[in-house]
Amino acid sequence: MAKEIILIVEDEKDINELIQYNLEKEGFRVVSTKNGEDALRLLDRELFHLIILDIMLPGMDGLELSKLIKQNERTKNIPVVMLTAKGEESDIVVGLQIGADDYITKPFSPKVLVARIKAVLRRLADKQKPKEVRKIENLIIDMIKHKITYKDKEIVLTSIEFNILEFLSRQPGRVFNRDQIMDGAWKEGKFVVDRAVDVHIRSLRKKLAKAADLIETVRGVGYRFKEIA
Repeated sequence: MAKEIILIVEDEKDINELIQYNLEKEGFRVVSTKNGEDALRLLDRELFHLIILDIMLPGMDGLELSKLIKQNERTKNIPVVMLTAKGEESDIVVGLQIGADDYITKPFSPKVLVARIKAVLRRLADKQKPKEVRKIENLIIDMIKHKITYKDKEIVLTSIEFNILEFLSRQPGRVFNRDQIMDGAWKEGKFVVDRAVDVHIRSLRKKLAKAADLIETVRGVGYRFKEIA
């Protein structure tokens, strides 16, 4: 399974490189930039697992960038860890109120930073752990029986189709690209081409019939499970 990809948004070169070095040493994949505008462009092209965000940035500051991230349907579920030289309680409260998952004040220990990032990712993973039985409107996903029913009628799926449906339904509204779906659904780790995802999605939608619109295509990105209001 691919390692988590982390985006660093930090304009101080030495700090940016320090964070990147320590994260890569822990096996994370890292992309970095120095300002909010470039960060938004990167977020349009890539789905990151976590963002490390400095508050004091040139141009658009970290608080404004965090608001935009959390208001965007595609990126709102990405955890944000804020880095700031501001240690005042009011600044911390503002950061958390607009959606930051954690904050770290400068100067910081690289070991502490890595530990806090791992803790945020661990909390997210625990939150995303599948329930034994998941009900979305008239669709029921039974993890114990490995069974799908829609309006009390069983839908027979292949193992991969079941895994794709279960994986997408964990986070309604979040868009996953093909690589992420392959990582989540092909649990045995066998090699597959990314277009195999499209083939299985088409088959899955056909079998879901009237419930097919629960799986939405996001053109140029991937797929998501419909968010039910």
